[in-house]
Amino acid sequence: MTDRKSSISSSLSRRALLRSAAVTGAGIGAMSISSISGFEFVSRVAAAENPPIGTWPEGSKGSTIYVSISVPRTGAYAVQGEDELKGWELAIEHINEGHELLRKISPKTKKGVLGKQIKAVVTDSGAKPNQAVQAHQRAITENKAVMLTGSTSSAVAVAANKLAQREHVLYLAGISGSNDTTGKDCVRYGFRQNFYGETAANAIGPVLVKQFGKNKKMAFMTPDYTYGHTVTKSVNDYLTKNAGWTQVTNQVSPLGAPDFSSYLLNIANSGAEVLINVNWGRDAVLSIQQAQKFGILDKMKLVVPYQIPFLAREVGNGLLAGVYAATDYWWTLEDKYPLAKMFNEAFVKKYGYHPEWGAENAYISFAHWARMVEEAGTFYPPAVIKTYEKGETIPSLVGDVKYRPEDHQCVRPVFIVKGKAPKEMKNKEDFWEVVETIPGEGLMQKPDAFGCKLGDYT
Repeated sequence: MTDRKSSISSSLSRRALLRSAAVTGAGIGAMSISSISGFEFVSRVAAAENPPIGTWPEGSKGSTIYVSISVPRTGAYAVQGEDELKGWELAIEHINEGHELLRKISPKTKKGVLGKQIKAVVTDSGAKPNQAVQAHQRAITENKAVMLTGSTSSAVAVAANKLAQREHVLYLAGISGSNDTTGKDCVRYGFRQNFYGETAANAIGPVLVKQFGKNKKMAFMTPDYTYGHTVTKSVNDYLTKNAGWTQVTNQVSPLGAPDFSSYLLNIANSGAEVLINVNWGRDAVLSIQQAQKFGILDKMKLVVPYQIPFLAREVGNGLLAGVYAATDYWWTLEDKYPLAKMFNEAFVKKYGYHPEWGAENAYISFAHWARMVEEAGTFYPPAVIKTYEKGETIPSLVGDVKYRPEDHQCVRPVFIVKGKAPKEMKNKEDFWEVVETIPGEGLMQKPDAFGCKLGDYT
Protein backbone atom coordinates (compact mmCIF):
# COMPACT_ATOMS: atom_id res chain seq x y z
CA MET A 1 0.00 0.00 0.00
CA THR A 2 2.83 2.33 0.90
CA ASP A 3 4.56 1.64 -2.41
CA ARG A 4 1.35 2.40 -4.33
CA LYS A 5 0.90 5.72 -2.47
CA SER A 6 4.50 6.59 -3.21
CA SER A 7 3.98 5.76 -6.88
CA ILE A 8 0.85 7.93 -7.07
CA SER A 9 2.64 10.79 -5.31
CA SER A 10 5.56 10.53 -7.72
CA SER A 11 3.21 10.51 -10.71
CA LEU A 12 1.37 13.57 -9.46
CA SER A 13 4.64 15.38 -8.82
CA ARG A 14 5.78 14.63 -12.33
CA ARG A 15 2.51 15.88 -13.79
CA ALA A 16 2.77 19.08 -11.74
CA LEU A 17 6.30 19.67 -12.91
CA LEU A 18 5.30 18.97 -16.49
CA ARG A 19 2.50 21.54 -16.26
CA SER A 20 4.95 24.05 -14.75
CA ALA A 21 7.41 23.41 -17.55
CA ALA A 22 4.77 24.18 -20.14
CA VAL A 23 3.97 27.44 -18.40
CA THR A 24 7.36 28.76 -17.33
CA GLY A 25 9.58 27.59 -20.16
CA ALA A 26 13.14 28.72 -19.45
CA GLY A 27 12.65 29.11 -15.73
CA ILE A 28 11.95 25.43 -15.20
CA GLY A 29 15.35 24.67 -16.71
CA ALA A 30 16.85 25.35 -13.31
CA MET A 31 14.95 22.35 -11.97
CA SER A 32 17.03 19.98 -14.08
CA ILE A 33 20.00 20.45 -11.75
CA SER A 34 21.34 17.29 -10.16
CA SER A 35 19.65 18.23 -6.86
CA ILE A 36 16.32 17.15 -8.42
CA SER A 37 17.29 13.58 -9.20
CA GLY A 38 14.96 11.55 -11.38
CA PHE A 39 13.24 14.44 -13.12
CA GLU A 40 15.56 14.91 -16.06
CA PHE A 41 12.58 14.67 -18.37
CA VAL A 42 11.56 18.13 -17.14
CA SER A 43 14.69 19.68 -18.65
CA ARG A 44 13.75 18.10 -21.97
CA VAL A 45 10.34 19.73 -21.77
CA ALA A 46 12.01 23.08 -21.02
CA ALA A 47 14.37 22.57 -23.94
CA ALA A 48 11.40 21.91 -26.18
CA GLU A 49 9.85 25.19 -25.04
CA ASN A 50 13.18 26.99 -25.59
CA PRO A 51 15.23 25.47 -28.42
CA PRO A 52 19.03 25.34 -27.96
CA ILE A 53 20.78 28.67 -28.35
CA GLY A 54 24.46 29.49 -28.07
CA THR A 55 26.01 26.98 -25.70
CA TRP A 56 22.70 26.38 -23.90
CA PRO A 57 21.75 23.84 -22.71
CA GLU A 58 24.91 21.82 -23.46
CA GLY A 59 27.19 24.17 -21.53
CA SER A 60 25.23 23.88 -18.30
CA LYS A 61 24.28 20.19 -18.28
CA GLY A 62 26.97 18.86 -15.97
CA SER A 63 28.13 19.79 -12.51
CA THR A 64 30.72 22.25 -13.90
CA ILE A 65 30.33 25.26 -16.18
CA TYR A 66 33.06 27.12 -18.04
CA VAL A 67 33.64 30.83 -18.52
CA SER A 68 36.15 32.28 -20.99
CA ILE A 69 38.54 35.00 -19.79
CA SER A 70 40.73 36.51 -22.49
CA VAL A 71 42.81 39.24 -20.88
CA PRO A 72 46.13 40.94 -21.78
CA ARG A 73 48.95 39.19 -19.98
CA THR A 74 51.59 40.55 -22.34
CA GLY A 75 51.96 43.90 -24.07
CA ALA A 76 51.17 47.48 -23.08
CA TYR A 77 48.17 46.57 -20.89
CA ALA A 78 49.58 43.46 -19.20
CA VAL A 79 49.94 44.91 -15.69
CA GLN A 80 46.31 45.99 -15.66
CA GLY A 81 45.20 42.71 -17.20
CA GLU A 82 46.80 40.69 -14.43
CA ASP A 83 44.99 42.78 -11.80
CA GLU A 84 41.69 42.14 -13.56
CA LEU A 85 42.42 38.43 -13.73
CA LYS A 86 42.96 38.32 -9.98
CA GLY A 87 39.54 39.90 -9.46
CA TRP A 88 37.86 37.28 -11.64
CA GLU A 89 39.77 34.46 -9.94
CA LEU A 90 38.70 35.67 -6.51
CA ALA A 91 35.09 36.00 -7.66
CA ILE A 92 35.09 32.42 -8.99
CA GLU A 93 36.54 31.18 -5.72
CA HIS A 94 33.91 33.08 -3.73
CA ILE A 95 31.06 31.88 -5.94
CA ASN A 96 32.17 28.26 -5.76
CA GLU A 97 32.46 28.28 -1.97
CA GLY A 98 29.46 30.52 -1.26
CA HIS A 99 31.57 33.20 0.42
CA GLU A 100 29.83 35.68 2.73
CA LEU A 101 30.73 38.69 0.56
CA LEU A 102 29.40 37.06 -2.57
CA ARG A 103 26.13 36.18 -0.82
CA LYS A 104 25.62 39.81 0.16
CA ILE A 105 25.62 40.65 -3.56
CA SER A 106 23.91 37.47 -4.78
CA PRO A 107 21.85 36.13 -1.84
CA LYS A 108 20.65 33.00 -3.63
CA THR A 109 24.16 31.79 -4.39
CA LYS A 110 25.09 28.88 -2.14
CA LYS A 111 28.00 26.99 -3.67
CA GLY A 112 28.42 27.61 -7.36
CA VAL A 113 25.90 29.20 -9.73
CA LEU A 114 22.65 27.24 -9.59
CA GLY A 115 24.72 24.65 -7.76
CA LYS A 116 27.31 24.32 -10.53
CA GLN A 117 31.00 24.97 -9.98
CA ILE A 118 32.73 27.48 -12.26
CA LYS A 119 35.97 26.83 -14.10
CA ALA A 120 37.76 29.45 -16.17
CA VAL A 121 39.47 29.07 -19.53
CA VAL A 122 42.14 31.81 -19.32
CA THR A 123 43.98 33.09 -22.40
CA ASP A 124 46.28 35.99 -23.23
CA SER A 125 44.59 38.49 -25.55
CA GLY A 126 47.63 40.75 -25.79
CA ALA A 127 45.01 43.53 -26.06
CA LYS A 128 44.48 42.39 -29.67
CA PRO A 129 40.87 41.99 -30.85
CA ASN A 130 41.51 39.08 -33.24
CA GLN A 131 43.49 37.17 -30.64
CA ALA A 132 40.77 37.63 -28.02
CA VAL A 133 37.94 36.66 -30.39
CA GLN A 134 39.75 33.49 -31.49
CA ALA A 135 40.34 32.51 -27.86
CA HIS A 136 36.69 33.05 -26.94
CA GLN A 137 35.55 31.12 -30.02
CA ARG A 138 37.69 28.14 -28.98
CA ALA A 139 36.21 28.24 -25.49
CA ILE A 140 32.70 28.30 -26.95
CA THR A 141 33.42 25.40 -29.30
CA GLU A 142 35.59 23.21 -27.06
CA ASN A 143 34.34 24.03 -23.55
CA LYS A 144 30.79 25.23 -24.27
CA ALA A 145 31.56 28.38 -22.26
CA VAL A 146 28.39 29.97 -20.90
CA MET A 147 29.91 33.43 -20.47
CA LEU A 148 32.78 35.46 -21.92
CA THR A 149 34.78 38.27 -20.36
CA GLY A 150 38.07 40.12 -20.61
CA SER A 151 39.02 43.18 -22.68
CA THR A 152 41.04 45.93 -20.87
CA SER A 153 41.18 47.32 -24.40
CA SER A 154 37.91 48.71 -25.71
CA ALA A 155 38.84 47.52 -29.19
CA VAL A 156 38.75 44.01 -27.74
CA ALA A 157 35.46 44.73 -25.94
CA VAL A 158 33.78 45.91 -29.15
CA ALA A 159 35.00 42.83 -31.05
CA ALA A 160 33.86 40.53 -28.23
CA ASN A 161 30.46 42.23 -28.21
CA LYS A 162 29.98 41.27 -31.85
CA LEU A 163 31.09 37.69 -31.20
CA ALA A 164 28.73 37.39 -28.22
CA GLN A 165 25.74 38.57 -30.25
CA ARG A 166 26.56 36.25 -33.14
CA GLU A 167 27.13 33.20 -30.93
CA HIS A 168 24.39 34.05 -28.40
CA VAL A 169 26.73 33.77 -25.41
CA LEU A 170 26.79 36.52 -22.76
CA TYR A 171 29.79 38.86 -22.73
CA LEU A 172 30.71 40.96 -19.69
CA ALA A 173 33.17 43.67 -20.67
CA GLY A 174 36.19 43.92 -18.42
CA ILE A 175 37.87 47.32 -18.34
CA SER A 176 36.46 49.25 -21.28
CA GLY A 177 36.39 53.04 -21.34
CA SER A 178 34.99 53.68 -24.81
CA ASN A 179 31.59 55.28 -25.14
CA ASP A 180 30.97 52.89 -28.03
CA THR A 181 30.97 49.71 -25.92
CA THR A 182 27.46 50.45 -24.69
CA GLY A 183 26.92 53.07 -27.40
CA LYS A 184 26.92 52.44 -31.14
CA ASP A 185 28.60 49.03 -30.67
CA CYS A 186 26.25 47.79 -27.94
CA VAL A 187 24.63 44.38 -28.28
CA ARG A 188 21.82 42.50 -26.56
CA TYR A 189 24.32 39.93 -25.27
CA GLY A 190 26.81 42.47 -23.88
CA PHE A 191 26.96 44.20 -20.48
CA ARG A 192 29.36 46.68 -18.88
CA GLN A 193 29.76 47.42 -15.19
CA ASN A 194 32.53 50.04 -15.16
CA PHE A 195 32.57 53.78 -15.92
CA TYR A 196 33.52 55.10 -19.37
CA GLY A 197 34.58 58.22 -21.27
CA GLU A 198 31.38 60.24 -21.01
CA THR A 199 30.89 59.57 -17.29
CA ALA A 200 34.57 60.26 -16.62
CA ALA A 201 34.37 63.59 -18.47
CA ASN A 202 31.18 64.71 -16.74
CA ALA A 203 32.62 63.76 -13.35
CA ILE A 204 36.06 65.35 -13.66
CA GLY A 205 35.04 68.33 -15.80
CA PRO A 206 33.56 70.45 -12.97
CA VAL A 207 36.56 69.68 -10.77
CA LEU A 208 39.01 70.89 -13.43
CA VAL A 209 37.06 74.10 -13.99
CA LYS A 210 36.94 74.73 -10.24
CA GLN A 211 40.67 74.10 -9.82
CA PHE A 212 42.10 75.71 -12.97
CA GLY A 213 39.46 78.22 -14.04
CA LYS A 214 37.90 78.99 -17.41
CA ASN A 215 39.32 79.67 -20.88
CA LYS A 216 42.37 77.44 -20.58
CA LYS A 217 44.40 76.01 -23.45
CA MET A 218 44.60 72.23 -23.39
CA ALA A 219 46.67 69.61 -25.18
CA PHE A 220 45.52 66.00 -25.48
CA MET A 221 47.49 62.79 -25.80
CA THR A 222 45.22 60.15 -27.33
CA PRO A 223 45.72 56.46 -28.11
CA ASP A 224 44.54 55.69 -31.63
CA TYR A 225 41.51 53.47 -31.06
CA THR A 226 37.92 53.66 -29.85
CA TYR A 227 38.76 54.20 -26.15
CA GLY A 228 41.13 57.08 -26.82
CA HIS A 229 39.01 58.89 -29.37
CA THR A 230 35.75 58.73 -27.40
CA VAL A 231 37.34 59.74 -24.07
CA THR A 232 39.13 62.68 -25.68
CA LYS A 233 35.93 63.79 -27.41
CA SER A 234 33.87 63.62 -24.20
CA VAL A 235 36.42 65.55 -22.13
CA ASN A 236 37.01 68.12 -24.87
CA ASP A 237 33.28 68.61 -25.41
CA TYR A 238 32.63 69.18 -21.71
CA LEU A 239 35.45 71.69 -21.16
CA THR A 240 34.81 73.53 -24.42
CA LYS A 241 31.06 73.89 -23.91
CA ASN A 242 31.04 74.55 -20.18
CA ALA A 243 34.24 76.47 -19.50
CA GLY A 244 35.50 77.94 -22.78
CA TRP A 245 38.63 75.79 -22.85
CA THR A 246 40.39 75.45 -26.22
CA GLN A 247 42.08 72.37 -27.62
CA VAL A 248 45.36 73.58 -29.13
CA THR A 249 46.66 70.14 -30.14
CA ASN A 250 45.65 66.50 -30.01
CA GLN A 251 48.58 64.12 -30.34
CA VAL A 252 47.37 60.71 -31.47
CA SER A 253 49.72 57.75 -31.00
CA PRO A 254 49.47 54.02 -31.73
CA LEU A 255 48.90 51.49 -28.96
CA GLY A 256 52.25 50.34 -27.57
CA ALA A 257 54.32 53.29 -28.82
CA PRO A 258 57.85 52.98 -27.34
CA ASP A 259 58.74 56.65 -27.74
CA PHE A 260 56.53 59.74 -27.36
CA SER A 261 59.22 62.33 -28.14
CA SER A 262 57.71 63.66 -31.36
CA TYR A 263 54.27 64.01 -29.77
CA LEU A 264 55.67 65.70 -26.67
CA LEU A 265 57.69 68.14 -28.77
CA ASN A 266 54.48 69.27 -30.47
CA ILE A 267 52.80 69.65 -27.09
CA ALA A 268 55.74 71.62 -25.68
CA ASN A 269 55.42 74.10 -28.55
CA SER A 270 51.62 74.30 -28.49
CA GLY A 271 51.16 76.92 -25.80
CA ALA A 272 48.94 74.60 -23.77
CA GLU A 273 48.43 75.24 -20.07
CA VAL A 274 46.98 71.81 -19.28
CA LEU A 275 48.09 68.42 -20.58
CA ILE A 276 45.24 65.90 -20.64
CA ASN A 277 46.74 62.43 -21.04
CA VAL A 278 44.26 59.82 -22.22
CA ASN A 279 46.92 57.16 -22.84
CA TRP A 280 46.51 53.94 -20.89
CA GLY A 281 48.61 51.20 -19.32
CA ARG A 282 52.32 51.26 -20.09
CA ASP A 283 51.71 53.98 -22.71
CA ALA A 284 50.45 56.30 -19.97
CA VAL A 285 53.46 55.50 -17.78
CA LEU A 286 56.03 56.12 -20.52
CA SER A 287 54.37 59.28 -21.87
CA ILE A 288 54.20 60.86 -18.39
CA GLN A 289 57.80 59.95 -17.56
CA GLN A 290 58.97 61.33 -20.90
CA ALA A 291 56.87 64.48 -20.44
CA GLN A 292 58.76 65.11 -17.21
CA LYS A 293 62.10 64.73 -19.01
CA PHE A 294 60.93 67.26 -21.61
CA GLY A 295 60.16 69.72 -18.82
CA ILE A 296 56.50 69.80 -19.81
CA LEU A 297 55.19 68.98 -16.35
CA ASP A 298 57.04 72.00 -14.95
CA LYS A 299 54.96 74.39 -17.05
CA MET A 300 51.69 72.51 -17.62
CA LYS A 301 49.17 70.95 -15.28
CA LEU A 302 48.73 67.23 -15.87
CA VAL A 303 45.27 65.61 -15.86
CA VAL A 304 44.44 61.90 -16.25
CA PRO A 305 40.71 61.85 -17.03
CA TYR A 306 40.49 58.05 -17.01
CA GLN A 307 42.71 56.72 -14.23
CA ILE A 308 44.89 53.69 -14.92
CA PRO A 309 45.38 50.97 -12.30
CA PHE A 310 48.94 51.03 -10.91
CA LEU A 311 49.69 54.33 -12.67
CA ALA A 312 51.09 56.12 -9.62
CA ARG A 313 53.24 53.17 -8.64
CA GLU A 314 54.58 52.62 -12.15
CA VAL A 315 55.29 56.30 -12.90
CA GLY A 316 57.07 56.81 -9.57
CA ASN A 317 58.98 59.82 -8.24
CA GLY A 318 55.82 61.53 -7.02
CA LEU A 319 55.03 62.74 -10.55
CA LEU A 320 51.30 62.39 -9.94
CA ALA A 321 51.24 64.53 -6.80
CA GLY A 322 48.38 67.00 -7.19
CA VAL A 323 47.15 65.34 -10.39
CA TYR A 324 43.39 64.84 -10.70
CA ALA A 325 41.88 61.68 -12.17
CA ALA A 326 38.48 60.02 -12.47
CA THR A 327 38.32 56.41 -11.38
CA ASP A 328 36.05 53.42 -10.82
CA TYR A 329 37.40 52.48 -7.39
CA TRP A 330 40.14 53.20 -4.88
CA TRP A 331 40.81 50.93 -1.93
CA THR A 332 40.41 53.63 0.76
CA LEU A 333 36.71 53.71 -0.14
CA GLU A 334 36.48 50.88 2.39
CA ASP A 335 36.01 53.61 5.01
CA LYS A 336 32.66 54.43 3.37
CA TYR A 337 31.48 51.12 1.90
CA PRO A 338 31.41 47.97 4.11
CA LEU A 339 31.42 45.60 1.14
CA ALA A 340 34.53 47.31 -0.23
CA LYS A 341 36.25 46.61 3.07
CA MET A 342 35.30 42.93 2.89
CA PHE A 343 36.58 42.76 -0.67
CA ASN A 344 39.86 44.48 0.18
CA GLU A 345 40.49 42.15 3.10
CA ALA A 346 39.85 39.04 1.01
CA PHE A 347 41.98 40.35 -1.85
CA VAL A 348 44.92 41.36 0.34
CA LYS A 349 44.82 38.00 2.10
CA LYS A 350 45.02 36.15 -1.23
CA TYR A 351 47.33 38.40 -3.24
CA GLY A 352 49.26 40.54 -0.77
CA TYR A 353 48.34 44.00 -2.07
CA HIS A 354 45.31 46.26 -2.13
CA PRO A 355 43.17 45.79 -5.25
CA GLU A 356 43.20 48.36 -8.02
CA TRP A 357 40.02 49.18 -9.87
CA GLY A 358 40.54 46.53 -12.53
CA ALA A 359 40.23 43.82 -9.90
CA GLU A 360 37.20 45.48 -8.32
CA ASN A 361 35.49 45.81 -11.69
CA ALA A 362 36.20 42.18 -12.55
CA TYR A 363 34.97 40.85 -9.21
CA ILE A 364 31.70 42.74 -9.15
CA SER A 365 30.84 41.94 -12.78
CA PHE A 366 31.02 38.21 -11.98
CA ALA A 367 29.10 38.66 -8.74
CA HIS A 368 26.34 40.51 -10.61
CA TRP A 369 26.23 37.82 -13.31
CA ALA A 370 25.87 35.12 -10.64
CA ARG A 371 22.99 37.09 -9.14
CA MET A 372 21.21 37.42 -12.48
CA VAL A 373 21.51 33.72 -13.28
CA GLU A 374 20.26 32.78 -9.81
CA GLU A 375 17.33 35.17 -10.12
CA ALA A 376 16.48 33.84 -13.58
CA GLY A 377 16.72 30.28 -12.27
CA THR A 378 18.37 29.16 -15.50
CA PHE A 379 21.40 29.67 -17.73
CA TYR A 380 19.10 30.17 -20.74
CA PRO A 381 20.63 33.38 -22.16
CA PRO A 382 17.46 35.37 -23.00
CA ALA A 383 16.13 34.74 -19.48
CA VAL A 384 19.39 35.96 -17.90
CA ILE A 385 19.45 39.03 -20.16
CA LYS A 386 15.87 39.91 -19.23
CA THR A 387 16.78 39.67 -15.56
CA TYR A 388 19.50 42.29 -16.07
CA GLU A 389 16.99 44.36 -18.01
CA LYS A 390 14.59 44.60 -15.10
CA GLY A 391 16.83 47.48 -13.99
CA GLU A 392 16.48 46.56 -10.33
CA THR A 393 18.67 48.25 -7.74
CA ILE A 394 21.29 45.78 -6.53
CA PRO A 395 24.34 45.90 -4.24
CA SER A 396 27.90 46.54 -5.41
CA LEU A 397 31.19 47.22 -3.66
CA VAL A 398 30.49 50.97 -3.91
CA GLY A 399 26.84 51.14 -2.95
CA ASP A 400 23.66 50.29 -4.79
CA VAL A 401 23.69 50.28 -8.60
CA LYS A 402 21.50 49.17 -11.50
CA TYR A 403 21.78 48.24 -15.18
CA ARG A 404 19.96 50.33 -17.76
CA PRO A 405 17.74 48.08 -19.89
CA GLU A 406 18.18 50.30 -22.94
CA ASP A 407 21.99 49.91 -23.32
CA HIS A 408 23.08 47.42 -20.62
CA GLN A 409 25.31 50.01 -18.95
CA CYS A 410 25.63 49.90 -15.18
CA VAL A 411 24.60 53.13 -13.47
CA ARG A 412 27.28 53.55 -10.80
CA PRO A 413 29.23 56.33 -9.07
CA VAL A 414 32.49 57.79 -10.37
CA PHE A 415 35.21 58.90 -7.97
CA ILE A 416 37.60 61.81 -8.36
CA VAL A 417 41.02 61.25 -6.86
CA LYS A 418 44.02 63.51 -6.36
CA GLY A 419 47.57 62.21 -6.35
CA LYS A 420 49.49 62.39 -3.06
CA ALA A 421 53.05 63.58 -2.66
CA PRO A 422 55.34 60.90 -1.18
CA LYS A 423 55.51 62.76 2.14
CA GLU A 424 51.70 62.66 2.41
CA MET A 425 51.42 58.89 1.94
CA LYS A 426 50.46 56.96 5.06
CA ASN A 427 51.73 53.67 3.60
CA LYS A 428 53.33 52.37 0.40
CA GLU A 429 49.96 51.99 -1.33
CA ASP A 430 48.46 55.33 -0.27
CA PHE A 431 48.86 57.00 -3.69
CA TRP A 432 45.50 58.75 -4.07
CA GLU A 433 43.08 60.79 -2.00
CA VAL A 434 39.39 60.45 -2.87
CA VAL A 435 38.15 64.04 -3.14
CA GLU A 436 34.68 63.59 -4.62
CA THR A 437 32.03 60.92 -5.14
CA ILE A 438 29.64 61.66 -7.99
CA PRO A 439 26.43 59.58 -8.41
CA GLY A 440 26.24 57.85 -11.77
CA GLU A 441 22.74 58.87 -12.83
CA GLY A 442 23.59 62.51 -13.55
CA LEU A 443 26.79 61.63 -15.45
CA MET A 444 25.24 59.49 -18.14
CA GLN A 445 23.98 60.48 -21.56
CA LYS A 446 20.49 59.47 -22.65
CA PRO A 447 20.41 55.77 -23.56
CA ASP A 448 20.11 56.41 -27.30
CA ALA A 449 22.51 59.37 -27.49
CA PHE A 450 25.46 57.27 -28.70
CA GLY A 451 23.47 55.16 -31.13
CA CYS A 452 22.83 52.02 -29.07
CA LYS A 453 20.52 49.46 -30.71
CA LEU A 454 20.73 46.24 -28.75
CA GLY A 455 19.53 43.72 -31.31
CA ASP A 456 17.61 40.49 -30.85
CA TYR A 457 17.45 37.97 -28.01
CA THR A 458 17.44 34.97 -30.35
